[in-house]
Amino acid sequence: MEKKHKFSLWYVLIGMWIVLIAQSYIASMYAVQTIPYSQFLTLLKTEKIVEVAITANKIQGKMKVDGGAPNETKAFKTIRVDPELSTFLEQYKIVFKGEIESTFLRDILSWVFPLLLFVGIWYFFMKKMGAQQAGFMTLGKNKAKIYMENELNVTFKDVAGVDEAKQELVEVVEFLKSPGKFGELGGRIPKGILLVGPPGTGKTLLAKAVAGESGVPFFSLSGSEFVEMFVGLGASRVRDLFVQAKEKAPCIVFIDELDALGKARGFGAVGGHDEREQTLNQLLVEMDGFDPKVGVILMAATNRPEILDPALLRPGRFDRHVLVDRPDKIGREEILKVHLKKIKAVEDLDVGKLANMTPGMVGADLANLVNEAALLAVRRDKKEVGMPEFEEAVERIIAGLEKKNRVINVEERQIVAYHEMGHALVALSLPGTDPVQKISIIPRGIAALGYTMQVPTEDRFLMKRTELLNKIACLLGGRAAEEIIFGDISTGAHNDLARATDISRSMIKEYGMSDKLGQVYFAREPRSPFLDTGLRETGDYSDATAEAIDEEIKAVISKEYDRAVDILRKNKGILEKGAQLLLEKEKIDGAELKALMESS
Repeated sequence: MEKKHKFSLWYVLIGMWIVLIAQSYIASMYAVQTIPYSQFLTLLKTEKIVEVAITANKIQGKMKVDGGAPNETKAFKTIRVDPELSTFLEQYKIVFKGEIESTFLRDILSWVFPLLLFVGIWYFFMKKMGAQQAGFMTLGKNKAKIYMENELNVTFKDVAGVDEAKQELVEVVEFLKSPGKFGELGGRIPKGILLVGPPGTGKTLLAKAVAGESGVPFFSLSGSEFVEMFVGLGASRVRDLFVQAKEKAPCIVFIDELDALGKARGFGAVGGHDEREQTLNQLLVEMDGFDPKVGVILMAATNRPEILDPALLRPGRFDRHVLVDRPDKIGREEILKVHLKKIKAVEDLDVGKLANMTPGMVGADLANLVNEAALLAVRRDKKEVGMPEFEEAVERIIAGLEKKNRVINVEERQIVAYHEMGHALVALSLPGTDPVQKISIIPRGIAALGYTMQVPTEDRFLMKRTELLNKIACLLGGRAAEEIIFGDISTGAHNDLARATDISRSMIKEYGMSDKLGQVYFAREPRSPFLDTGLRETGDYSDATAEAIDEEIKAVISKEYDRAVDILRKNKGILEKGAQLLLEKEKIDGAELKALMESS
């Protein structure tokens, strides 16, 4: 890689210092003694002058050294006074000549070389300023990173867990490889393909894989790179992008974070003609203007499709939407296998079990999980990454970093132990709950003083009413245990209460699981605030209905809290034994707790 050197003032100072040293050294080499003209005449009369060179105003020559060797001489110079000097020289038989004085070397050292040095400095600064001015003049040029065919080493083999999305994009690859095949039947490839999905699911990687499989150039840029403070620059960049894309066709143009550019147009505080809207308008015009037969495929990615302008999503523009969703268990296994190739893991690693422990995680989370496990193995001086490191990495991602050095007093430690054991016992006592894998009272993250880890055995896409109620009871089990053992409650249940309230609210307002309110949807549908259809908005209801909703939410939570209290009172002995065991070991797994319940 080419190294870039930055200019420094020290370079100038060192250069000037070198020039001064060179001047003084050369001057010492050519040192000439200056003598008065009268002394010159005396030396001439005493026959100590050997030779002279005469100019119009100066006499320079060699004279014998007093007390030196017979042939030893030294240079001298003097100002010429006597115009009849030749008579004296002939009288004493001195070899003399006339010459034109040369000042070339002196001029070079005295002012030409310094001048060149400062010209060089001036040229350097002008070049830097010119680059900045050129950058200013090219503000309207697009900032896309262009990856040529030989620079992309990403293919569909590097993308796992999104098989349906890959299948949707296979025909794009076929079109870029053989566009004539589609024209025979009169069909056309979609102009724009929008990749929609949560952050970290691999939308950008999938777009690169399409380009890598097709073997075509890949233009990559973000939606925010179009919008600038200068009016018109965004539209200019859009035009320049499509001009360059047509020159390198067939190719793929990928716009990441399209919502930064394609947000629905509306009337804001500055009117409807701001820079972002002009840029969006230009993008719409360009998408209408270019011929899909040219071979330019426009791809974009967003995780907020609900705020995009409807004009972007109509047929003829981004007319194909590809969902890149969170991977299921099989997908997570495939993604983990891809990332496990990059580290040294044990051969008998149970990838299926690891995939079960990571529900809801996307590709970016799984890549981070594998990396964290590898770092833990290095920290423990292991040669291979094993299952304990992966389990610790899962806990670290879900609950945060362990803080064993945090000092907790004895009373608070007991409260945390009974609190976490309350969660675990309620979860083990109710049917259909996720199995308890681990209980810990070691502080983690910012505020977690302990945690109970429940890992589902399979991916779930639907939940029954009884399962949601059991989940609320498990969340309230911690506070119920505090009340039973200590006769008081603490602030440690604030997150449990928030989650329980959210579930209860969703049951009443979204899922229609209230006997009193019936099968009615009360929640407001999330959509863009810029889109006004003129229709009555969903989620509007009277004050009486709002009061009834609040009462129902409170009733659900109160009922499940009483159920949790009842379960723990019946198992108070197990609660106390489990808490004491937890205080001794700080961590216990689900198997130990299950064995404790069976033995009691």
